[in-house]
Amino acid sequence: QLQLVESGGGLVQPGGSLRLSCSASGFGLSYYAIGWFRQAPGKEREVVSCLSSSGRSTHYADSVKGRFTISRDLAENTIYLQMNSLKPEDTAVYYCAADLASDPELAAMAEVDYWGQGTQVTVSS
Repeated sequence: QLQLVESGGGLVQPGGSLRLSCSASGFGLSYYAIGWFRQAPGKEREVVSCLSSSGRSTHYADSVKGRFTISRDLAENTIYLQMNSLKPEDTAVYYCAADLASDPELAAMAEVDYWGQGTQVTVSS
């Protein structure tokens, strides 16, 4: 079965850190651009970060630059989102995504082929 399975969400205090993981099964990540999205209550889903299939290009939303880091481990077929200095406005359901890349240097999702199920991140004191 082709799927992405996420883990690592939870409740954290402002200023804290979390690492989200997203394990792929049924397909390899080598040829896929990967990304993380989030959706807060009452808001549209937005892109947080993307990594090109080459692994050389990244994109971050302005709101998370300098605080979040996207990465992947091809041996483990897993992608990660390290989130530091978390703020209450980072509270959302976070989704990982994979897009079979036509341009290996493009850190963007042209059309998502696979979505994770979502994991809740709550930043609150």
